[in-house]
Amino acid sequence: MPAGQPHAHEVAAGGGGGAANHSNHRLPAHSPTPLPAEVVPAYPPPESEDDETWVWTQIKAEARRDADAEPALASFLYATVLSHPSLPRSLSFHLANKLCSSTLLSTLLYDLFLATLTAHPSLRTTVVADLLAARSRDPTYVGFSHCLLNYKGFLAIQAHRVAHVLWEQQRRPLALALQSRVADVFAVDIHPAAVVGKGILLDHATGVVIGETAVVGDNVSILHHVTLGGTGKAVGDRHPKIGDGVLIGAGATILGNVKIGAGAKIGAGSVVLIDVPARSTAVGNPARLIGGKKAEGENDEDMPGKSMDHTSFIRQWSDYTI
Repeated sequence: MPAGQPHAHEVAAGGGGGAANHSNHRLPAHSPTPLPAEVVPAYPPPESEDDETWVWTQIKAEARRDADAEPALASFLYATVLSHPSLPRSLSFHLANKLCSSTLLSTLLYDLFLATLTAHPSLRTTVVADLLAARSRDPTYVGFSHCLLNYKGFLAIQAHRVAHVLWEQQRRPLALALQSRVADVFAVDIHPAAVVGKGILLDHATGVVIGETAVVGDNVSILHHVTLGGTGKAVGDRHPKIGDGVLIGAGATILGNVKIGAGAKIGAGSVVLIDVPARSTAVGNPARLIGGKKAEGENDEDMPGKSMDHTSFIRQWSDYTI
């Protein structure tokens, strides 16, 4: 059944499928009262508050605000966000409708995503961490709801995590089918066996390829057209291992079972075939190493994967000026 059409489970779970087909495209009378823009807080919650609860509250507030400001989106926002009682249900509904096909039904995918997120609380933690990563690193960020609904890199990573659980459960045909749908819909190809940490930002995301035995640490930022690949027909452990806080620039290619140390930076368009030490920068084709160890006074927020600093050390390898 095509995405956005009502299903039985949506009615039972408050999925709002009927609202999506509401003839006059208005919020139903029982929907929450739209909130003005100023009620959406601009600051993170106190440490004592549950992150998932706080983020979900912000998503709903933003969706109410946007539905009020843009009636053309009201039915979509109600069906995808406002009718759901929790972030996992909203995300499961949205992913199911994005990834379904004529033979892979959205009802099946919804149940699959929701069951997996419910059974694995750590997955819900990573969802929140990825949303917070987008907020702190992407200069085009306008709200949690926009990220949840429109960032294909975010959606691709969440779908991959479910596929990875299926792979570990030996449900490999279904995991591979899900990988294929993610590649078709989002142009992001991550093998379900690949291990991906939390706080991940796939910025733009188009053309990202991550191979079977790759490992990506926490708080890593990867731009479009990045490949973490093998070197040929070799089998076994053959893909890169990316440490925490790494930044990989657009179009970079990292091949083979090489280690990219924590806080390293891979320049755009680089081809990396060797290990890159922590806090170093690799640039060029083939890549050469520049930079050094963590400077005095630096902290975790200075890690390139968080700071998104693409250009420091540039004078060490190029005299190009504009």
